[in-house]
Amino acid sequence: MAVDTPNQVMDMMHRIEEVRKRYFPGVCVAVTIGIAASFLSQQYGAPAMLMALLLGLAFNFLSQEQHCLPGLEFSAKTLLRLGVAMLGLRITFGDVLTLGWSPLLMVCSAVLLTIGFGILMARLLGFSSAFGTLTGGSVAICGASAAMAISSVLRQDEQTKRDTLFTVISVTTLSTLAMIFYPMISTSLGLSPQESGLFIGATIHDVAQVVGAGYSMSSEVGDLSTFVKLLRVAMLVPIVMAIGIVIRRAARHRGDAEGGKGVAIPGFLLGFVALFVLNSLGWIPTAVSQPLAGSSSWLLLTAIAALGVRTQLKDILSVGWKPVLLVVLETLFIAALIIGYILLG
Repeated sequence: MAVDTPNQVMDMMHRIEEVRKRYFPGVCVAVTIGIAASFLSQQYGAPAMLMALLLGLAFNFLSQEQHCLPGLEFSAKTLLRLGVAMLGLRITFGDVLTLGWSPLLMVCSAVLLTIGFGILMARLLGFSSAFGTLTGGSVAICGASAAMAISSVLRQDEQTKRDTLFTVISVTTLSTLAMIFYPMISTSLGLSPQESGLFIGATIHDVAQVVGAGYSMSSEVGDLSTFVKLLRVAMLVPIVMAIGIVIRRAARHRGDAEGGKGVAIPGFLLGFVALFVLNSLGWIPTAVSQPLAGSSSWLLLTAIAALGVRTQLKDILSVGWKPVLLVVLETLFIAALIIGYILLG
């Protein structure tokens, strides 16, 4: 064994060097775009996810470079799933129970009803159920992050990639508008801080915009809206798992090879659940959980930058007005549900 050790070390070093050469250029491009997007977001207050996507689209020519492709694909898939898994560190059982059972059930119901509404409206507008699930889930759960997670269990083709990019752009734009106007709506309706926190946390798509809107009103509204939003984030796991199960069963029914493999639970969702449970039990020190939770944002930012680089802008601009109408209707639907609950409840 001692004789073979130097050879084993050399083989390992050789493999590491091969991996570095294969993935480093593309990952470096995605990370650099993510850093630039974060800088622009901090300087001008624009959504970091949207900035990463737009910058990525501007660097689409790099997707033609063969030495960049493996790293871009790694960033758009593996880093995405790792980032979604680490979202589990952002919420605990205590956060969920803080709401009480009535608002808790309402938020969960609103998420499910919005996804169902998205599927129904997508079919009425001539789109597939998968597209309705993607847009409805993004609006209902956590915006761009949900779009990326849901798309990872859909059929992997060019249409899914275009649908995902459109969904990210649309929900991020609407989430930004909601961040501006929803506090005004809360004030005009005379909502209490608790009601305002529920409204903002249960309706705005992206976590960052929920935080911005909530704390622009008060610290109390900000705290509660963040808790409500993280509850929606927690629903990402069972919903994506359910979507994956339905897709595999449908594929198996059609006789596709994909459907014959049985129902597999994506590893990143198991990671989400494990981190959520461990964090709730207090088994992960705060000094570890907080940096890891923050790193999820960077991983998702890098993934969406890579997705942008791999996408042609003309594919996004050719979607037409119907997909935009669909996302707007889903946004208005969940807002109307929550306002109706607050005013009539």
